[in-house]
Amino acid sequence: MASETTETGHLAEAAEHADGMPQLDFATFPNQIFWLVVTLLIIYLVLTRVALPRIARVLSDRSNALARDLEQAEALKEQAVAAEAAYNKALSDARAEAGLIVAAARAEIQKDLDAAVAVADVEIAAKAAESEAKIAEIRKGALKNVETIAKTTTSEIIKAVLPGTGNAKAVTAAVKAQMKGS
Repeated sequence: MASETTETGHLAEAAEHADGMPQLDFATFPNQIFWLVVTLLIIYLVLTRVALPRIARVLSDRSNALARDLEQAEALKEQAVAAEAAYNKALSDARAEAGLIVAAARAEIQKDLDAAVAVADVEIAAKAAESEAKIAEIRKGALKNVETIAKTTTSEIIKAVLPGTGNAKAVTAAVKAQMKGS
């Protein structure tokens, strides 16, 4: 008997394997279709009520954040352009003002220079006149000295060359005539 139960157990197993896969058994199709519809309906409800609204909210928030960031970037870009224009205007104004300051300084320096040159010219003219007067005095003194030396030298030469023939008046007249001629 024990061998009979073993044989029947093997036969039952063989019968089960002979039917094939239970999913492909046409007798269980209505039950499988029912559970398929229930599962799909539950998945649909979970997706439409929970997952898809969250995804839509995240996408909307992201889109709004991008739009807001782009608006802020555009506003900052406009501010940067305005700041650059203001900087360039301030720079050109500063350059123009510096040019005016330099021109005014040049004019003032030129005026001071002209005044200093005029004062220097007056001083130089005064010193030149004073120097000319001194030179004229020296020249007069030098001419008198030359005349005296010429008279003395001529008298001595005449005494040495022709002793006893020297006339002081004739020598003086000859020296004066010679000096006027030169």
